[in-house]
Amino acid sequence: MTHMGPGVMPGPGPATAPGAADETRHAVGEAGAALQPQLDGFLADREAELVAFRRDLHAHPELGYNEYRTTERIAARLKKAGLEPRVLPRGTGLYCDIGPDDGHTVALRADIDALPLQDEKEHAPYRSTVPGVAHACGHDVHTAMVLGAGLFLAQQAEAGLLPGRVRLLFQPAEETPGGALDVMAAGGIAGVDRAFALHCDPRIEVGQLGLRTGAITAACDKVYVKVTGPGGHTARPHLTADLVYALAKIVTELPAALSRRVDPRSSLSLVWGRVAAGSVANAIPDDGIAEGTVRCLDDEAWHRAPEMMDALLQSVASAYDVEASLEYVRGVPPTVNEAASVQMFRDAATQVIGEEGVVPTPQSLGGEDFGWYLESIPGALARLGVREPGSEAEYDLHRGDFDVDERCIGVGVRVLAATALTALWDGARGAGPGARLDGAAEGAALS
Repeated sequence: MTHMGPGVMPGPGPATAPGAADETRHAVGEAGAALQPQLDGFLADREAELVAFRRDLHAHPELGYNEYRTTERIAARLKKAGLEPRVLPRGTGLYCDIGPDDGHTVALRADIDALPLQDEKEHAPYRSTVPGVAHACGHDVHTAMVLGAGLFLAQQAEAGLLPGRVRLLFQPAEETPGGALDVMAAGGIAGVDRAFALHCDPRIEVGQLGLRTGAITAACDKVYVKVTGPGGHTARPHLTADLVYALAKIVTELPAALSRRVDPRSSLSLVWGRVAAGSVANAIPDDGIAEGTVRCLDDEAWHRAPEMMDALLQSVASAYDVEASLEYVRGVPPTVNEAASVQMFRDAATQVIGEEGVVPTPQSLGGEDFGWYLESIPGALARLGVREPGSEAEYDLHRGDFDVDERCIGVGVRVLAATALTALWDGARGAGPGARLDGAAEGAALS
C-alpha cells in the first residue's frame, strides 16, 4: 500500500468495523490538516507569480488553434520546474505528466484559447493588447490555476508524496470547439482514470465551489435545413408547392415534435436563429432555409437527435410536397458529471476551503467540450466562484467587460491540487466510488 505522507489525503477504504471507520476519519483529518500549511506555504511563494502569469495571458489573448505564444509560455514554466511538457501536433496546446507512471492517473484540464471580442476594460492594466480578441470566458484563469496546481503537485512528487500520476491538459480551441478531440487524438487521456476541470462562474463569490452531479452543461449542435420546390405566383398556390407555408410548418412543428420523441428530462431543445425564403411579396420562391441549434442534457438523446430530426423533417416536408435536406453539425456532447468524481471534488474542497464553500450549481444549456473527455472516462466539471464578495457588478461570461477577483486563482489551486490527491489516494486504496470522507479539516476560503 502506498505510504501516506504529509499532504496526501486518503480516500475511503472498503467497508470496515466502526472502530476502523473512526480511525479512518482521524487519518483524514490529519491528512487535511497537513495539506493546508503546505498549500499555504506554496501560495505564499507563488500566488503573485500565478496572478502575473494570468495577467500576461489576458494581455496577449490568442484565438483557437493560434495559441502559440500561450503554449510557449506554459511549456517554458513547466520546463523550469523540471517537467517535460508535450506540445500537441498542431503546435498549440500541450499536456504534461507529473509523478510515477504506475498506479492511477488523474487529469486536470485547462482551456487556453480566447474569444473574438473586444476587451472593454479600459482601466485594467492587463487589458488585451490584441484588437478584437479577449479572454472573456476565464480561460486565462483556468490556465493559471492548473499551472499552479501542477507546480504544487510536482513538489509533492519530488518529495515522494504523490501516490500516482497527474496529467496536466492545456487544451486549445475550446471555443471553436474541437480542441478536446485534438488532445484525445494525441493520446492526452490515454491511461487516465479520471479527469477534473474548473470553470469560472461570475455568479458565485470567490471562496465558493459550485457542484452538480449529472449533466452540468448541454450538448450544442448546429442544424441547417434547406427546402426546395416548384415556385410560382402567389395568386395560384395550388399550382406550386407553397414553399414558404411548408417552411413555416417545418419551423413551428419540428421543435415540438422533436421534444415529444425523448424523455422530457433530457431537455432536448431545437431553437431557430435564422429563417429565409423569397425576395418579393407576390412570388412563391423555389427554395428556403432555416438554421438553428439543438441543445440537450442527456447523452443518449444527443446521440439519437440527428436521426430523429431527419425523420421528422421528411415527414413534415412530404405532407406539403417539398423536398427537404438536413445538415446536422455536431458541436459538443453534454458534460455529465460522474457522482463519485463530484464527491471527490466535495471532499477535497471541504478540506481546503471549508464545507461552507461548497454550494450547489444549476444546469446550463451552454456548451463545454470537456464533455468529450467524459464520454470516454469518468470525471467532473465544477464552477469556481470569481465574483468579488459583496460586489454589485454584473459581470457575465462572453462579455467584453468580463473580469475576476484574482483571489480565485489561489482558491482554484487549492481545490485542484486537493482533488487530484483525493482521487489518486482513492485509486491507490481501491476504494469504492462515491463514498464520502467525513471529518475533513476545514480551511479558510482565502489565505
